Order: sequence, then structure tokens, then C-alpha cells
Amino acid sequence: MPLRRIGGDEEGTDMARDERLLVVVAHPDDETFGCGSLLAHARAVGVPTFVACATRGEAGSPTPGRGLDDADMAEVRAAELHAAAELLGVERVVLFDWADSDMEGEPAAGTLCAAPLDDVADRIAEVIDEIRPTVVVTLDASDGHRDHAHVRDATVMAASRPGSPVERVYLQCLAQTLMRRWVELLAADQPDSAHLELGDLGTPEDLITTYLDTAEHLELRDRAMGLHRSQTPPYDVMPADLRRDFLATDRLRRVIPPWTGGEPERRLFAG
Repeated sequence: MPLRRIGGDEEGTDMARDERLLVVVAHPDDETFGCGSLLAHARAVGVPTFVACATRGEAGSPTPGRGLDDADMAEVRAAELHAAAELLGVERVVLFDWADSDMEGEPAAGTLCAAPLDDVADRIAEVIDEIRPTVVVTLDASDGHRDHAHVRDATVMAASRPGSPVERVYLQCLAQTLMRRWVELLAADQPDSAHLELGDLGTPEDLITTYLDTAEHLELRDRAMGLHRSQTPPYDVMPADLRRDFLATDRLRRVIPPWTGGEPERRLFAG
């Protein structure tokens, strides 16, 4: 599988040579809206980073007023993905060929959610075999998006296969306490939003195993989010305090190896 190199250098610490991070997502912008600070953090401590994205996000509607109403969204969003990844210091981006499944209705042929889970896991396993990451992160899908859930399950399946070099797998979490605050605001401002029909969103706090202080990377993450011009980050419509609560700390759930309890992790990498 060809991988596109988009940055990086040969310098780094011993840790950088020993550890590699692969972030696996469903759509362009998931890598930045969901994991942008984590990617920046890894790069800052010398860990090479890689992104695999399952679709080009063509089902996403462009933000009004940006001159993109008639644009090819697959082309636009793929370009935004590469630009944001380059800014965040990602070394390589892999784009798979499934189409965006959208959020509801019967998944059409060729869409991500129409693909058997084993097939998606096979493609992710190919990337794992080539890149040899030690740490893999994907979204927890607690926002209710079925594409996110399909990629989550396929990623865990791929990383669990015999002979996998992956040492740890994490789910990037949306904390349930923060999601409930967001839903309250959404219900007041947008009572017709489809998100209000998705139930109790977010990951319960007692399932979160890892907390990373990534506040120092907020400015870089904001710039990277701005490169996804076709989409509006959900944080942009939040009050400043809630926005910071979402973005200044990364919350993760370790699923491989299974968490056995104790004090939460405060570091993701050994160095």
C-alpha cells in the first residue's frame, strides 16, 4: 500500500526511534478535531506520527459562506486533511477508498459502513504492518457517528491480530460530563439538532484511563482546525470555558492491554 510522506526529518531521540504513533480515523478533520493536540504532543516529544483515514468525507456539508457550495467535497476535504496533518508534523497520511456513510439511512454500496468489519480491519492491518506503530489511537465513537464506530472496532481488531507490533491501543474520548454540558447548550440553541436524538453521548469518566495535559498545543491545534475550511469545528459554537475544558486535556481509554485499575496514566510515551 503506497504511503504519502508529507513531512518529518531523521532527527530525534532514542524514544522517537523506538515509539511510533498511528491515529486511525473515519473522515478528514477527525484527525485534527479529535486528535490534533495528541498528534502535536507526540511530535513535540520526538515520536513519529502517522494518520490513516478511511474516507474522504464527501457526505459532509460545506460551511456556508466559504465559496465551497459547488466544490467536490471529497477533493476539498482530502486536501484539507493533508494540509492539517503537515502542520501538525505528521510524517505520512494514508487515505482509504471507502465513501462516507453519512449518519443515517441504509449505507450505500461502497461506503465505509457497508464494508464488512474484517475487510476494514485488513486494510488497517496492512498499514500497521508497514508502519510498525507501537501506539495506536482511534476515536471512541461516543458522538454516535456510525463511521467512527466502524473504524474503532476495525482498528482494535487489526491491532489485536497475532504478530502485531502494536503494544497499546487507546480510544480518544469525549468525556460524558462535557458532552452533557454541550447537549444542554445545544438543546437551548438548536432544539431541532439531530444530535439530540442520539442519546447520552460521551464516555463515562470511570472508563477514562489516561489524561494528558495538552494545553500548550492549543494554538497549533486551532491553526490546524482552521485549515479544515469546509467544516466548522464543534468547539467554535461553545462558550470559552467549555471549549477549553474539551481541548486543554486529552482523555483516552486504554483498551490494549486491558486496563486493570489504579491511578490514571498521565503520560502516553516512555520518554
